[in-house]
Amino acid sequence: MNSEWSLDELYKGFDDPKFAADLAKYDEMITKTNEFAAKISDMQPLDALKTYIAGSESSMQLLTDMYSYAMLRSSVNTKDTEAASISGRLMAKMSATTKAETIIKKFISEIPNLDELIESDPVLKEYEFLLKNIRADQKHTMSDECEEVAALYNISGASAWSDLHSYLTSSVTADFRGEKLTLSSVRNLAYSADPAVRKEAYEAELACYEKIRDSVAFSLNSIKLEVINNARLRGFESPLAQTLYNSRMTRKTLDALMAAMDEHLDVFRRYLRLKGEVLGHKNGIPWYDMFAPMGTNTKKYTVEEAKAYLLKIFRGFDNDLANMVERAFDEAWIDFYPREGKVGGAFCANLDGHNQSRVLTNFDGSFSDIVTLAHELGHAFHNLNIAGHRPLNNDYSMPVAETASTFNENVIMNAAIEAAETDEEKLFLIESQLQDAAQIMCDIYSRYLFETSVFENRENDFMPADRLCELMLDAQRRAYGNGLDPETLHPYMWLCKGHYYSTLSFYNFPYAFGGLFARGLYEKYMQEGAAFVPVYRKLLYATPVCTVEDTAKVAGIDLTDKKFWENSMLSYRHNVDEFERLSKKLNK
Repeated sequence: MNSEWSLDELYKGFDDPKFAADLAKYDEMITKTNEFAAKISDMQPLDALKTYIAGSESSMQLLTDMYSYAMLRSSVNTKDTEAASISGRLMAKMSATTKAETIIKKFISEIPNLDELIESDPVLKEYEFLLKNIRADQKHTMSDECEEVAALYNISGASAWSDLHSYLTSSVTADFRGEKLTLSSVRNLAYSADPAVRKEAYEAELACYEKIRDSVAFSLNSIKLEVINNARLRGFESPLAQTLYNSRMTRKTLDALMAAMDEHLDVFRRYLRLKGEVLGHKNGIPWYDMFAPMGTNTKKYTVEEAKAYLLKIFRGFDNDLANMVERAFDEAWIDFYPREGKVGGAFCANLDGHNQSRVLTNFDGSFSDIVTLAHELGHAFHNLNIAGHRPLNNDYSMPVAETASTFNENVIMNAAIEAAETDEEKLFLIESQLQDAAQIMCDIYSRYLFETSVFENRENDFMPADRLCELMLDAQRRAYGNGLDPETLHPYMWLCKGHYYSTLSFYNFPYAFGGLFARGLYEKYMQEGAAFVPVYRKLLYATPVCTVEDTAKVAGIDLTDKKFWENSMLSYRHNVDEFERLSKKLNK
């Protein structure tokens, strides 16, 4: 079994003749798109729509293959200058059709009988959601010239600032006990069974941020100001309003979600206080002990053991999911281990048109890493379930993006808890589940609060690193309450989380949405059993062509009802009760 992924499904290298051929084809498609835009006003609407769809499907596949290859190569080696160069070239090529795309979409939005044409053609009918959104998007579209300029400036603007953040955080090293460790490696020590290691690693991590904090602060300020200006130019009230619009989600749903979280975070604060007490702390748990392992399952898993573990549990839920997981391990879809130059964290990238995905992790063998694999392979399963759509229906909005991944976590954790043979093992598993849930609830809520305050401050002021640290600490105090020791928070969470460094703002509440939505779906699965599985897969299939509210309706759920979110939050209370019982029993 390979420990590194293979990208041969895409290309065997930048010198692969197929890459050169695809690049040439894409250049031809750019020319054709610009020529098409120049004459579209003289065309019959139905012919124009069919031509646009056919051309977009072809160019999308070419671009996706090439850009995915360059991005995936860069993610495991940020010093791969060839990949960085190709990515830049592709971004420049993408901007070459911006003006044409604006003209085309404006034409589509002004077709008076668009609904009638959609109903008249089976291919257009499959793109009904896409075409109607193009029409709706026009009120948030700038002039042709402005769209072209914005696309060009993004290359040397937010995108470049994001690249700087990735480079700095993947290159910086932490000094730990005479060794120089990558940021992802030193952060992984938070899961160590040795309390001294956890505390020293936390201190080394914070010290390492001092080396790059000012540069990264410039990066964050620049990206957020660009987002503010872009939102304003497009007629949005705020970056949050823009995010909700792009997420195909209503403010009513977000308000219901946030209200339920704010009112019931005490469930998780209680868990954190209890864990802190078990570890000998009297004033809430210190940050460096939040991920301390509990129970006796301190075993390290090999990649082969992780595979066997996942397959055993997923076979009991859905054979198609298990078969896909087996393929992912056997066919080199996964890049497992941390190494210098590799980005931290984990992600899953869909290889559109190939019925495959690629998963990056920084695997060190902990049980948490098995859960991470389950999470990322949930994304891959989501991707597999939308493969039956036409090529342009290949994307789903931010909130539902975390549904399948977090649902997978519920399947893994609840099956493992049920099968636990000892109190020690059960405590470990329940604590692991609560640990992850607390991250989705408390940590994500703090990130949402932080990003909200960043946008409010960036309207008029540049925020130096010290100010960003203050805002981060304020958000953590509000979210974690008395669950955390106020003397040992993490002022640099703004620096290490890559989601802040994108023009896709507020990539935080979707995790809470996904966590609580998946929890609610899992409760339905527990009630309905195997009959729920086809409903679940139908729901996943709906995600690229429905609003989040309509997607949930597939499973009979009203997302604007706070009670749904409250029930999901409160479903964790029995886990906290069991955690308290077991921890007290085993620590008498």
